[in-house]
Amino acid sequence: MKIHVDRSRCVGAGQCALTAPALFDQGDDDGLVQVLDAEPDDTQAAAAAMAARVCPSGTITLSR
Repeated sequence: MKIHVDRSRCVGAGQCALTAPALFDQGDDDGLVQVLDAEPDDTQAAAAAMAARVCPSGTITLSR
């Protein structure tokens, strides 16, 4: 799995970091999404998918 984000679409809601803190954080300077692990293993797949679903701006996409 690969995590892709479009930071230009991020609104800084932080739902990704709350949902999957091992995979996402928010930037200290702008509050926008930061990917901590762009290629997580299968144990993090459900968390990554949930973070993508709860993102209000749809900035997170996943691919295989």
